[in-house]
Amino acid sequence: MVFSSLLFIFVYLPIILVAYYLSPRWLKNSILVVGSLFFYAWGEPVYIVLMIFISVFDFSNGLLLNKYKERSAISRFILISSITVNLSVLGFFKYFGFLIENINTLFNLQINVTVLPLPIGISFYTFQSISYVVDVYLGRVKAQKNLIAYATFVTMFPQLIAGPIIKYVDIARQLDKRQESFALFGEGATLFIIGLSKKVLLANNIGLLWQQIKATPVQEISLLTAWIGIVAFTFQIYFDFSGYSDMARGLGKMFGFDIMRNFNYPYIAKSVTEFWRRWHISLGSWFKEYLYIPLGGSREGKLKQYRNLFIVWFLTGFWHGASWNFVFWGLYFCLFVTLEKYFLLAWLKNKPNFLGHIYTLGIVIVGWVFFEFDSLLQGFTYLQIMFGLGSYKLLDDQAIYYLYTNAFLLITLSVCSTPLVKNQVVNWQERVKLVQSIALPVVYSLLLFFCTAYLVNLSYNPFLYFRF
Repeated sequence: MVFSSLLFIFVYLPIILVAYYLSPRWLKNSILVVGSLFFYAWGEPVYIVLMIFISVFDFSNGLLLNKYKERSAISRFILISSITVNLSVLGFFKYFGFLIENINTLFNLQINVTVLPLPIGISFYTFQSISYVVDVYLGRVKAQKNLIAYATFVTMFPQLIAGPIIKYVDIARQLDKRQESFALFGEGATLFIIGLSKKVLLANNIGLLWQQIKATPVQEISLLTAWIGIVAFTFQIYFDFSGYSDMARGLGKMFGFDIMRNFNYPYIAKSVTEFWRRWHISLGSWFKEYLYIPLGGSREGKLKQYRNLFIVWFLTGFWHGASWNFVFWGLYFCLFVTLEKYFLLAWLKNKPNFLGHIYTLGIVIVGWVFFEFDSLLQGFTYLQIMFGLGSYKLLDDQAIYYLYTNAFLLITLSVCSTPLVKNQVVNWQERVKLVQSIALPVVYSLLLFFCTAYLVNLSYNPFLYFRF
């Protein structure tokens, strides 16, 4: 079940909202846990056992850490055991098949292995559970003594499938004490509709263009078509993932939770470093806090800093998927982040902003080629077309047709990738009272109507981050 489906919007969500708001305070977390497990089980019921195990296991580890906090050797053993088990579970389901495949290739073996389906959201909830145990070990938070409250943190359906990755320290108080209100619910519903519109009206439509171009035989793609295609994917992955994150944050607000923002207009960044402060913020924050800084960060000299950056970006790429293209994609960004720390940021600082924008967008767009194509060979072949290396056409009738038929959509996507629309809405709200009380509710109602109409006959409704 995905948020951008009629089943979720008009059946599941109303039912759980009614049950939640009719229940007394002491029962609300239980409603969320049961509802979240049902939501998760809709796609793969067998993996409920895995999620329950992770919840009970790390809840118990938290209590043990609290009990033995004065005995450092035992505490370290509990911490290491928790991290090992969590990463082992993630590694088995996500990377075991990849490992066997590479062993077969390296040693010319034929080891047969049944590759199990990847549990949805496992990359997110294992990282969340690890953050809890680490924070209890470091004394940042007290151990949660209520299993239902802890299970709410791990299983909460708004961010279960694709994040944001919530750190326990940021939500601990809200698990026990939160206040729902009409104002917060309205804010959440608005945010959900905005995210739904991003996903359904923008990401899905531009994604269809990318699917057409991607399915075209390589020898028939012109240079212009190749650029149109990867720009389409650039927009698709942003509006797909940020739209889903907005829906998650909106749903969280409906239930009284304040979930962190995961995207902050990354395509307006003036450097690769800034781009990654704006893109998938929760993942970058998690790696920085639980890996980069413990490794020493930038405190122990340049060489160790570059080593730490290499480790973080290697694992960032690998986190996204069990494939060498993701590793290459991570190291590709590691190269530019490292160069920026070495000299590029200082050089860009004194240059016009538009140069930083062009440089950053160019690096990011090329990076999406490696991200999207599972085969590195396919990725490099596509790049050859993009940069005119070979006997490929500069442009053709197909490219002109794609531009002509998608011009309005591409312009809309470009504008919506910036804060321009949001800033204008804020300005109108401040200057014209009717905008807040009448115009905006009408606009959001129309957006929901158009999304619903689109979903009724929709055959293309993927969610790109499901595979991670």
